[in-house]
This record gives sequence, C-alpha cells and structure tokens, in this order.
Amino acid sequence: MTDEEKQLDNTQSQPDEATDGSAAAADSAEPQEEAIASGGEAEQQPANEAGTAEAEAPSSEEVPPSAEPPSAATVEEMASMEALILANQAFTAQIEDLKSQYARLAADFDNFRKRTQKEKEELDLQAKCATIRELLPVVDNFERAKEQIKPQNDGEMNIHKSYLSVYKQMVDCLKRIGVSAMYPKGEPFDPNLHEAVMREATADHEEGTVMEEFRRGYMLGDRVLRHAMVKVAAAPEPVVPSEENSPESTEEQ
Repeated sequence: MTDEEKQLDNTQSQPDEATDGSAAAADSAEPQEEAIASGGEAEQQPANEAGTAEAEAPSSEEVPPSAEPPSAATVEEMASMEALILANQAFTAQIEDLKSQYARLAADFDNFRKRTQKEKEELDLQAKCATIRELLPVVDNFERAKEQIKPQNDGEMNIHKSYLSVYKQMVDCLKRIGVSAMYPKGEPFDPNLHEAVMREATADHEEGTVMEEFRRGYMLGDRVLRHAMVKVAAAPEPVVPSEENSPESTEEQ
C-alpha cells in the first residue's frame, strides 16, 4: 500500500473517529445533563422546602403561645378585689341613703322645733291673758271709785290719794306687759273690738258711731282681752205728722 492510500485511509478513519467521538461525547453529555437537571431539581427542592418553612414561620409567630393559667394566689387576689369593689359600692349607696335620712330628720326636727316654739308662745300668751282678765275688774272698781267718790275733808283726800296710787301702779304694771286700753267713743263701731249693748237713734252722730262707753275694753298686743261695752248711734226715725197737725184737720177747723 502506498503512502497516499494510507493517508486516505487515515483521513476517512478520522471523520469516523470524530463521529464516534461526538457520539460518545453526546452520550456522555446526556448523563451530565441528567445529572445537572437532577442536581437542579435537588437544589430547587430544598429551596422550595426552605421557602415553605419561611412562609410557615410567620404564621407560627403570629399565633401566640397559649397563656399559662393564673395561679391560685392571683385568682384569690382578683376575687378579693372584686369583693372590695362591691363592698365599696354598697357602702356608698348606704351612705347616700343615710344622708337623705339625716336631711329628712333634720327638716322634721326643725319643723317640730318651730311648731313647739309657736305652741309654747301661744300657751304663754293664753296664760297671760287669763291672768290679766282676772285683774281687769279690779281696775274697773278703781276707776268707778275715782269718778264717784268726792273727798270732803283731808282724811278722805288722803284715802283717795292712797287708792289712786295703787290704781296708778296697777295700770303702769299692765302697760309694761303690753296691755293697752281702748277709747272707742266717737269711733266707728267695730264688732271685733266692741260689744254693742244699746242703740240710740240720734241726729247728732253718724249711724254706727260709738256714742258712749259703759265698760272699757283692753288689748294685749294685737289680741283682744276684753271687748268694750258701748252704745251705738242709729239713724233717726222719720217724723210722721200727727192728725192734729195734718193739713186736712186744719182746713176742717
């Protein structure tokens, strides 16, 4: 075989080898690609698992762990606090109730005190009036004696002055305790102050005017101790002409 034929054989064999080499390389590349793919899938699977773990981690953090049950001391303290609050509310309501009761009692006592004081003053006034009424006839007798008795000599004058001094002393005593005499003569008749025992028709006084006083009246402050006994003026009666003075009797004569 010549050298040229050997070169041609070598040249033909080289493409076949190249073809075989490329096929072998391709065959070797396929396992490498599979290994790479499987490696990528393996790497991707842990990455996915890590992502899932990371995604699940916040959810586990958001859910708080279950709280521990309170201890017996804490429960007892809370119950004691609630009992104290309820007791405080009850005491506050009781205090308000007692305050309202005290206010009502204070008002009732004040009204009772005023009513009792008024009744006491009324009783004192009634007792005073009853006592003074018993003394008024004595004063009347002194006044009658003063008007009727006319002393004729020095001895009678001394006696007259003696009982007049007693009369004056009694009148001054009555004035000091608030007794005042009425002087109704010439005043309009008042049934609250006067007691009319007589009426007299007259033209000298207006109708209803007190003409004369028979017994003096007295007052204690604004209260009447004794009404004054008086004579009251009445309207004059109309004059009826008699038959003797009538015009018909004059003509007949």
